[in-house]
Amino acid sequence: MAPGSHPYRDVAVAGVFNTAQARRLPGHTSVSVTVEAINGALADAGLGLDDVDGVSAADLSAKLIYDLRLGPAWRGTQYGLGMIAEAASAIASGMCDVAVVASGEAGIYTDHAATAPWTRPENEFVIPWGLFTTAEFALIARRHMIRYGTTEEQLAAVAATIRNNGHVNPEAVYHGRGPFTAADILASRLIAEPFHLLDCAMTSEGGCALVLTSAERARDLPSDPVYLLGMAADCHGPAYQHPPAYDLAGRRDDDLTAGTVGRRAADRAFRTAGIGRDDVDVLELYDPFSFEVIRQLEAFGFCAPGEGGPFVADGHIGPDGKYPVTTDGGLMSYSHAGSNPQMLQRAIRAVQQVRGTCVSTQIPGARVALASAGGSGALFNQVALFGTERP
Repeated sequence: MAPGSHPYRDVAVAGVFNTAQARRLPGHTSVSVTVEAINGALADAGLGLDDVDGVSAADLSAKLIYDLRLGPAWRGTQYGLGMIAEAASAIASGMCDVAVVASGEAGIYTDHAATAPWTRPENEFVIPWGLFTTAEFALIARRHMIRYGTTEEQLAAVAATIRNNGHVNPEAVYHGRGPFTAADILASRLIAEPFHLLDCAMTSEGGCALVLTSAERARDLPSDPVYLLGMAADCHGPAYQHPPAYDLAGRRDDDLTAGTVGRRAADRAFRTAGIGRDDVDVLELYDPFSFEVIRQLEAFGFCAPGEGGPFVADGHIGPDGKYPVTTDGGLMSYSHAGSNPQMLQRAIRAVQQVRGTCVSTQIPGARVALASAGGSGALFNQVALFGTERP
């Protein structure tokens, strides 16, 4: 890519914030916890509401613009990590100067004992057949196990690693619940073969936000700027509405299937960033289920197809490994607050890692971090790269 032509060169992440995360946040609503996250991220950036002229907060965007009297303002329409890329593009193209990207959920779901309720829509594949989220992701995992010999013990190694990261994180919902061994994961009750309870994400409540502004303005703000080096997304269809099939492919390439979703996105994100896999210091991978981490390691090119199981079993994803993974405890231990916040939290942790401000499991010398969102069972994957050097 020619110097100066990078799409996000003139944009920086200037602030990030996570509210308290908990199984329940009494007294909070989705709006109140999102506003708290916005104010926290602005404080981290050394800015205030008067500086904001862009908002991306999913269904709450217009409401927040009105309630907080931010208009006239740019309004985002994307979700997950795509919210960050969209806001960065808005700043780079002059549509706004300071954008907040935020999400939060609280007080909506009461069925906290079951699989994430936002992934159980009332459609013909869920009500009569019970194709809940765990079963959807289990279909992909089982196909991989048949094809490559991936084992439940290897899945358990992933879950133990991520849950132990959350065990030592004082901000995690499940802080202090460990430490865990692979045997502990396998001893938990079976949910949908091959997934045991501790292979699966939890449900919780909380909010989070990021602040983006121009690279020039960010230089004068209190927190070290972090840059979006590259971002791309793959999609095979609407999430949680169709039974996922490992071999589901599009018209153009039979090798880019739902089972390898994210491969195209990762290649494009690295191409935009102008870096390689060996330049990445930490992987903040989306972890709805243990196998999804193995699958993403392969799809994103950090190991070859079929090698993900042995790769994680050999310790490569631990805090001292070559590619530390999901260092705050992720969806399994840190938080899984709704259908959107946890995707942004992967980016927030990536930003904190390269800023060197993580409260736990800070990877020494981290300069480039990859964040992901989604997965094969949901038929989409998003990949973003963050770094300390301006592209």
